[in-house]
Amino acid sequence: MTRPNHIFTSESVSEGHPDKVCDRISDAVLDAFLAEEPEARVACETFATTNRVVIGGEVGLSDKDKLHDYMGRIEDIARACIKDIGYEQEKFHHATVKVTNLLHEQSAHIAQGVDAATGKDEGAGDQGIMFGYATTETDALMPAPIQYSHAILRRLAEVRKNGTEPTLGPDAKSQLSVIYRDSKPVGVSSIVLSTQHLDENMTSADVRAVVEPYILDELPDGWVTPDTVWHVNPTGKFVIGGPDGDAGLTGRKIIVDTYGGAAPHGGGAFSGKDPTKVDRSAAYAARYLAKNIVAAGMAERCTIQLSYAIGVSHPLSIYADTHGTGDIDAALIEAAIPRIMDLTPRGIREHLSLNRPIYQRTAAYGHFGRAPSDDGGFSWERTDLVEALKKAV
Repeated sequence: MTRPNHIFTSESVSEGHPDKVCDRISDAVLDAFLAEEPEARVACETFATTNRVVIGGEVGLSDKDKLHDYMGRIEDIARACIKDIGYEQEKFHHATVKVTNLLHEQSAHIAQGVDAATGKDEGAGDQGIMFGYATTETDALMPAPIQYSHAILRRLAEVRKNGTEPTLGPDAKSQLSVIYRDSKPVGVSSIVLSTQHLDENMTSADVRAVVEPYILDELPDGWVTPDTVWHVNPTGKFVIGGPDGDAGLTGRKIIVDTYGGAAPHGGGAFSGKDPTKVDRSAAYAARYLAKNIVAAGMAERCTIQLSYAIGVSHPLSIYADTHGTGDIDAALIEAAIPRIMDLTPRGIREHLSLNRPIYQRTAAYGHFGRAPSDDGGFSWERTDLVEALKKAV
């Protein structure tokens, strides 16, 4: 078990971070295909550097003519993402960046493992292990360090985009070291914030004067004290940001995307993958289950692991760990899970309504700890399994 008194650190990165630009484009491509056909197959990767975006991977639609038509839309999708993020730099501008589309039709050998059976016997799109986690540390049942790191960057993006803080640029990173006492988060020992700024004359002190009020607004009262150490733009100027300053790639921020290191990660990235890929859908299902277990009062912390084999429909294993915080035997929880949720790939997609264009919004500020929306976005954050869980155990 984690020591009751400790400091734990997590980081987040903004939507303008080079890797997140790539995640956004990959998920925007996915949404475009799912909007056309809910069963579309997409495995899209994006690479970005100075004046260049390269998009590759595999896509599939049942209508080959439509597939050809959609290939012609990829460049416009990428430019729209870059524009919305806010890049208008000389060497990375939404209107002038060169976009290369190398997407091609999905491999028949991969498709056959998924398509070999029908209905609920549809096989998983790959082998792998996926983890979900929940904790009572925050109202969102997320670990505090990652949840508040995300919140800070979302707020800074908001005031940048609405014109309140026009000197801020799209690229930013945050990092919080959270103090735990008796296993509860009670304060912040250090705050690290590096943000791109558009005024070359701004110093680190100038940037701190801009961002500090927003950071304080996002953190619980009393968490920041005179003993809290601040590092705002510690290297000085940060004018050149995004892919012009550092190359980006889809799927390189998997810890930022999940639990900030507070829970295990199976290794698979999410962005650009359609929900037949259990790297994504089963990780969402694992979070959904863990969150409902905690919301049901069965534990203060819960980790769920699922495992799959390509072409095999049902999970090979289900593991639950309540970290000594629950009154119910974890083995009983494990036995209850398959009785309350179909964990085949199709079962997950249907239960969480994943065959929708809901993924572009997940590309930055975390896939978990977000409020479920009316159109089905973040459906894995619902707590509608609580009563079924209580009855099943």
